[in-house]
Amino acid sequence: MTRVLVADDHPVVRQGIKQVLAETPDIIVAGEVSDAQGVLDQATKNDYDVVLLDISMPGGGGLDILGKLKSLKPRLPVLVLSMHPEEQYAVRALKLGAAGYLTKESAPDELVAAIRKVSTGHKYVSSSLAEKLALQLETDVQKLPHETLSHREYQVMVLVASGKTMKEVAAELALSIKTVSTYRSRILEKMRMSNNAQLISYAIRNSLVR
Repeated sequence: MTRVLVADDHPVVRQGIKQVLAETPDIIVAGEVSDAQGVLDQATKNDYDVVLLDISMPGGGGLDILGKLKSLKPRLPVLVLSMHPEEQYAVRALKLGAAGYLTKESAPDELVAAIRKVSTGHKYVSSSLAEKLALQLETDVQKLPHETLSHREYQVMVLVASGKTMKEVAAELALSIKTVSTYRSRILEKMRMSNNAQLISYAIRNSLVR
């Protein structure tokens, strides 16, 4: 029996996942949490075979939680299930140790297949993500500007480029407005840009926001 910890801050999403997995004889939802700290607490106190992790939760960005979780329990498979398209976070999540990446638009049977695969120690990626990974290997020598950003800088960049204010970004990432402003300045400097308009244009052009 595969024991899954579901980490998502939306009760409706958690309920939907539980309903899908209730129909499988070999997978059970053994725990659920709604914030970042809860993921670390539950995963270290209890035994799970897979963590199903949303990367947008209160108390910190999911990429940060993913990194901390993998340092605490490196052998615990973490399958990222996110509302964000693959272009935004999938490659970064896999580099941080995620066993797979799915969007919340994925079909229920794909979710079940992914959980089964990562629980046996394998990676799960969609065919479209596999193509992106292959392409990145070919172009890794010449990195795009956004690929030089740290994980936190990248998170801030995506949120700013999606039209969020400094206050909204700060609230979502549990940071001060001053800290977010510092990140923004660093991002613009690294990417050799001077304002948000250039950042938004770049993000749209590279399919980082919709």
